[in-house]
Amino acid sequence: MTTTAPSPGPIRDLAHLASLGTLPALMNQLRGLGGCATPIRLDSHRTDIHTGTGEILHELHARDLPAGNLLVRCNNRCPSCAETYRRDTYQLITAGLHGGKGTPERVATHPRVFATLTAPSFGPVHNRPSKGRCRCGTSHAADAPELGSPLNPETYDYETAVLWNAHASKIWARFSIYLRREVAKRAGLSQRDFKDFARVSFAKVAEYQRRGAIHFHAVIRLDGPEGGDTPPPAWATTDLLADAIQAAATTAETPGPVVDGRAHTFAFGTQLDIRPIRSTDLDGGTELTERAVAAYIAKYATKGAETATGTLDRPIRFLAELGRKSIPEHARRLIRTAWTLGARKDLEELRLRAWAHMLGFRGHFSTKTRRYSTTLGALRQARAEWRRLQAALAHDDQDVPAEPHDDDTTLVLAHWAFAGTGLTRSEEWLAASLTDTTEGECA
Repeated sequence: MTTTAPSPGPIRDLAHLASLGTLPALMNQLRGLGGCATPIRLDSHRTDIHTGTGEILHELHARDLPAGNLLVRCNNRCPSCAETYRRDTYQLITAGLHGGKGTPERVATHPRVFATLTAPSFGPVHNRPSKGRCRCGTSHAADAPELGSPLNPETYDYETAVLWNAHASKIWARFSIYLRREVAKRAGLSQRDFKDFARVSFAKVAEYQRRGAIHFHAVIRLDGPEGGDTPPPAWATTDLLADAIQAAATTAETPGPVVDGRAHTFAFGTQLDIRPIRSTDLDGGTELTERAVAAYIAKYATKGAETATGTLDRPIRFLAELGRKSIPEHARRLIRTAWTLGARKDLEELRLRAWAHMLGFRGHFSTKTRRYSTTLGALRQARAEWRRLQAALAHDDQDVPAEPHDDDTTLVLAHWAFAGTGLTRSEEWLAASLTDTTEGECA
């Protein structure tokens, strides 16, 4: 990797650090960020005390660290953290498809489908149909900026579009309830008895369409009563699962607010794609494979509204800020609608102003049922333990406890205060020079 030479300012800072002898330690601290470009800086201290003897096992003061602060990953939308989240999502989805990371391999034999559930129409938009031309009479290119924008903005239902996004998570929750009912009905079971025979497990991600509406991609699996640890009953088939999804998606709906005398009810749109997942990887084949599904879902786990629609990547404090932003008119109108609706007392629970930049959606982009597979938290913990091991091997000559202490015998007194975000110019240059060494870290 070729890095840009630092400007005179960072050169002076690096020379000063070199004279103090802290440059190697600073590089080790930055390496621990795993490439995060906008880390959170924390002040204050941490003290580990043995509860039996009162002995101070270890002390850490932020001011004594090479960067002058404790640096922790933002775990947000910087390229490195977004890529880590994407990789973790891939591992999570894959484990639920063919096992691993605590999930038994037998899940690969369970009925599984890949389903896409979309929003209804809020008005005709510019698109690229599989056959023919757009309604406007044009054959749009794949990267045409007008794709997803309304044919007639004046008749497009911006109010319902924003409220749909705000209720999307509730619609999915209602769908998941209906799905269990539909599976039980097809198995000839009552809803109460269903849990004794089978369980529905899923992992899903939310994605923005070009028009700014949320839709969901999901891996849905039929398991035995204890999840992936138990085989599904004989009546559990892929066709039965697909048929139940079709019925649940068609009937599930959730009531919405009444706005100026107009009552809203939300349900999924008519565009529904349900495809069985096969275990074999076929080169150039048409079957949907486990690897393809995991990669597809992971890809969209970090695709925000700003990527799909050209809207903003952070909240706004005042509507006037839109005047200084270069964003498409369709996204601008969606944000304005969310901001206007957010001023209503009867809609304050939706927090539409806080989430106007996300076009009203405030849910999690990636969710799963408890028994689907491992968790993002478990993957983060494994990565943190790996980094601690690497740090211990690199700094085995430092004054750290020789033996690990059990959590139940150690009292941790810590007080951390937010001190800012980001890196100094010299830290940015050093972090960039370490990128190649962090890309291969354990996922």
